[in-house]
Amino acid sequence: MLKKIIQQKKVLIGLSGGVDSAVSAALLKEQEYAVNAVFFHFWDAGEKTKKTIDDVKSICKVLDISLKIIDARAEFKKTVIKYFLDEYAVGRTPNPCISCNEKMKFKLLLEIADKMKIKTVATGHYAKIKKVEVGGKIVYKLFPASDQQKDQSYFLYRLAQKDLARISFPLGGKTKIEVRELAKKLGLPVFDKAESQDICFLADNDLEKFLAGKIKTKKGKIIDTNGKILSEHRGLPFYTIGQRKGINIGGTGPYFVVSKNLKKNILIVTNDQKYPALGQENIKLRQVHWLAGCSKLPAKVWARIRYRNPLAYAIIKKNKRGFVLEFETPQKAVSAGQSAVFYDNDGEVLGGGIIK
Repeated sequence: MLKKIIQQKKVLIGLSGGVDSAVSAALLKEQEYAVNAVFFHFWDAGEKTKKTIDDVKSICKVLDISLKIIDARAEFKKTVIKYFLDEYAVGRTPNPCISCNEKMKFKLLLEIADKMKIKTVATGHYAKIKKVEVGGKIVYKLFPASDQQKDQSYFLYRLAQKDLARISFPLGGKTKIEVRELAKKLGLPVFDKAESQDICFLADNDLEKFLAGKIKTKKGKIIDTNGKILSEHRGLPFYTIGQRKGINIGGTGPYFVVSKNLKKNILIVTNDQKYPALGQENIKLRQVHWLAGCSKLPAKVWARIRYRNPLAYAIIKKNKRGFVLEFETPQKAVSAGQSAVFYDNDGEVLGGGIIK
């Protein structure tokens, strides 16, 4: 019996080298968990990667916890990078963080935990998981974090029930200010480390530099909605729907990307901010995923079509061609490849899908 209790108190946490996962590990130790840490080496960023690994080692030394460093670069390239490049090659704008959480981070974390005979895994994500009983059945529900500015529930909508049952998010009820203060109090060496807002494999957040040479691009015409040639684009993958900056037309701008004609390699723009095509009321979805089972449809939801976008009222329906989100107010900058995530009135993350 004693052996079983000890086993239940073990936890495996994914450390990133930042303050959030470091404080999460510290909080778990306070809860008397036997904390084990793992760092996933997904991508080489030169000195930045070396510094990150040094930070992870320092965190583990201060907290006196064991550390595994896993070289997952080959799998990350085959899974996340390939997906990222394939999507851009066909004109879509992917969200690699959502794909990484589903197919890399939590997948590997849970696999390693199984090998170590550890039930619970944790990360420094800002989100909450609640265990509830529905009709005599235990269901795990995902909710936004208390700190709305840091909430990351949007990136986690593709997790499954079996995953949520084993995951702990220690920072769900804390604010970023509280986390930094606690890190400083505990003497964690990363208490004042700057946040990384960029995609981890994009050096200086330079998408064009990353895509150059990896996918085929071809210069072509930029035309307005009346068919008038305005300029030349650098390659359609470098642009996204609703984009304003970086089009470099000048004149009577600013111009916004309305659509991309892949067959003719033409970029269509407008300088009319009220142009109807800039806003969409109906959005088709693919690969829809429900966290706790499909809601009874049609259903009224609050949907977010891009991280940081405000929630918007919508009705989700299903027809012969799949799922459709019908918005009360037209949504701007709707980009194929991004995820639309839906919430109920209580904030629960019901699920989401990839915009067609």
